[in-house]
Amino acid sequence: MRVVMNEPVERMERPYARRWWALLVLCLSLLIIVMANTALTVAAPDMTRDLGLSSADLQWVIDGYTVPYAALMLLLGAIGDKYSRRGALVLGLVVFGGGAVFGYLADSAATVIAARAVMGVGAALIMPATLSLLAASFPRAERAKAITLWTATAGLAIAAGPLVAGALLKNHGWSSTFLINVPVAAVALVAAFVLVPPSRAAHHERIDYVGGALSVLWVGSLVYMIIEGPHFGWGTKAVTAAVVAGVSLALFIAWELRHPRPVLDVRRFAHRRFAGANLAVALFFLAVFGAFYFLTQHLQFVLGYDALQTGVRMLPLAGAVFAGAALTGYLTPRIGTKITVTAGMVAGTAALALLTRTDSTSSYDDFVLPLVILGLAIGLALSPCTDAIMGSFPESELGVGGAVNDTSLELGGSLGIALLGSVLANSYSSHLADATAGGKLPARALSTAQDSVGAGYAVAGAIGDKARQVAGQAAHAQDARQAAQLKAQADQLAHGARQMADAVGSSFADAVAHTSLVGAVILGAGTVVVGVLLPRRKGAAVAEEQNEEREPVDAATR
Repeated sequence: MRVVMNEPVERMERPYARRWWALLVLCLSLLIIVMANTALTVAAPDMTRDLGLSSADLQWVIDGYTVPYAALMLLLGAIGDKYSRRGALVLGLVVFGGGAVFGYLADSAATVIAARAVMGVGAALIMPATLSLLAASFPRAERAKAITLWTATAGLAIAAGPLVAGALLKNHGWSSTFLINVPVAAVALVAAFVLVPPSRAAHHERIDYVGGALSVLWVGSLVYMIIEGPHFGWGTKAVTAAVVAGVSLALFIAWELRHPRPVLDVRRFAHRRFAGANLAVALFFLAVFGAFYFLTQHLQFVLGYDALQTGVRMLPLAGAVFAGAALTGYLTPRIGTKITVTAGMVAGTAALALLTRTDSTSSYDDFVLPLVILGLAIGLALSPCTDAIMGSFPESELGVGGAVNDTSLELGGSLGIALLGSVLANSYSSHLADATAGGKLPARALSTAQDSVGAGYAVAGAIGDKARQVAGQAAHAQDARQAAQLKAQADQLAHGARQMADAVGSSFADAVAHTSLVGAVILGAGTVVVGVLLPRRKGAAVAEEQNEEREPVDAATR
């Protein structure tokens, strides 16, 4: 038996015999690029302390990965289709692993952000390649099942990231969360040569590099605007990014409509099934990433769990994703994509609605049911959407199809963190100002505490430290009257510290409830739109899909 798999999948007369082993390699590759984001949310406090990161630094440490990741996927997916899908996967693993080593060695905000950007470029190569190789390796009858496992892996990675990071942070520094990616990427790299067959489009014309460059420009500018505006204000940078995104998007659409071989035929978005599936993916990850953003903070700061304990408590979400994926594999062939996806989105909306009950008395037990329902919703809805998106592209454009699916995912996730994160921050700040009104907290201390829940507890801790310091002075005071005064002052400060901590916890809990309501309204409204867009009858969906597959041929003959 040959060690390296060199026979292209397109030349095989029968379905590739080791396709399920190949799927394992693709899922492993997907796992590390999703975990790279979710693990960092747990490692962020240690990184902030060790490197002295500002809030702006921390934001770009997280999002320095997202911008190149989202912006480059479409162009790199098209390049993978033309030259080599497995080559794109292999190159992506090398770049991603190299960026991880760079991050492990980084010792400043700038170098960590640069390392994250390199990893983002690697992820932009890997993500569309996993879906295109999956679609190329599996016959159409098995593709939905394979995509279900791919989607379940993405859901697992969302919850597994904090768990792995928490376990590492028990005995190692934050840099270990970068280094853990290296051996996994190395295993996936070797296994890709052994188990994943080469694949590329049988007939692929010259790549539309102008359209690809415009896609990089408008997606990158849009993601930058989504990050910059809500977090740092709508100044020159955010407004300029918005203008660039709008102009380049208009140019991209105009160019693609006129080009005989576009990098992405934008006419596909006129088809209800394709448009509805992309909207559902974007909305789902808006809700999931937004909820994940504030739930991990609540578990760590308000409920006091450490990194590992937080990761363990996110596991119900991962288990529920697998249960939902198994359920969708049974339901979708019987009741259709429209009902399955709509049911999943309704369940996701219900999960966010349950989180609106969060208050200062809420314990972890109050979050278990919403986490389970949200996980079931992810598993139920996302697999049919991904299958619908991939099924809308001919075999020559599978990399582009994967890139479209993944770009919708990334745009939704970025928007979720930016939009719901902004709502969370503003709500927390407003509630904290109300909770401390009439007290003796200095304006500067209040302003610091309003920056984040972590900063709020730090202010409360500083007041507590001052109380202990004054209590120590009272214990050593020679004069009884002075000792009594100092003791009274220490008691007052200690009481103030407890009040401040209570105010921070209750304000953040109220902000979680308010943010969940906003998320539920957005996802609920989107559910109605998606329900209208997705075609009801299976026959209509098939006719649309066949229509879409004929269009590239028609376009080429015009």
